[in-house]
Amino acid sequence: MSTEHDLSSVPPLTSLVNVGVEQIAEFARDGHTVVRGLASTSEIDVYRAAIESSVQRATARHPDITKRDTYGKAFLQVPNICFNDDVAKMFSFAPRFAKVAADLLGVEGVRLYHDQALFKEPFGGFTPWHQDQTYWPLDTDRTITMWMPLVDVPADVGSMTFADGSHLHGDLGKWVIGDESEARFDEMVRERGFPTSTHGAVRAGDATFHTGWTLHRAPANNTPLLRSVMTVIYVADGTRVGPDDSPYRAFDRAMWLGGAEPGTLVGGPGNPLLWPVH
Repeated sequence: MSTEHDLSSVPPLTSLVNVGVEQIAEFARDGHTVVRGLASTSEIDVYRAAIESSVQRATARHPDITKRDTYGKAFLQVPNICFNDDVAKMFSFAPRFAKVAADLLGVEGVRLYHDQALFKEPFGGFTPWHQDQTYWPLDTDRTITMWMPLVDVPADVGSMTFADGSHLHGDLGKWVIGDESEARFDEMVRERGFPTSTHGAVRAGDATFHTGWTLHRAPANNTPLLRSVMTVIYVADGTRVGPDDSPYRAFDRAMWLGGAEPGTLVGGPGNPLLWPVH
């Protein structure tokens, strides 16, 4: 059931931000970058209330964290919030964010692939090494995820850790998030000598961006803080649906692409053009 709000006091996130050439170069080289202050504290305060409420409703019946597997302990994951809450839709459809995504990718336009909240609970587990695009049936490497905290995240909780330059190698393995992906990719990072880096403490409204093939993980949350984060995944306009050559990609094609046939353009009702704005 969709949740409707009085939108008259919700900041629209339509004013635009230009990313610097240094950030564009860092993104191309390392597969990730950070944009500080992409949304203001006052803007985030409004969006956080609605998004946290949606997450609480969606996860009310989740089992206790001690009874979940490694993936389940890593975060509370709530997808498609933009289609279930009109304030969340304003966040995920924001032209300000979509333009940054397009600029970093070096493309003229981007579409929504999907959004999701990723809330790491107090004393929640680590997020294993993984590549997002392992899951995605998309015939392109022009994909990008915005990861924006809705609360200040101190250094002892931390933002994500990235394997710098790993995206340049494309698909590094078919391991999905779990104990095996952590072990296999951890070994690969050491063997291949990938430098690792993190953007450290982040404020509410800061945002990291990484490509679909950038290998990354996140530490456990050994604090009483709920690490509330929204993510929005964008794909370059003009992308075609790729093969669903794994059960995960078959699921994603049905879930995020409306079952569109491989080879057709990404552009169904669930994948609107977010930049440029028409």
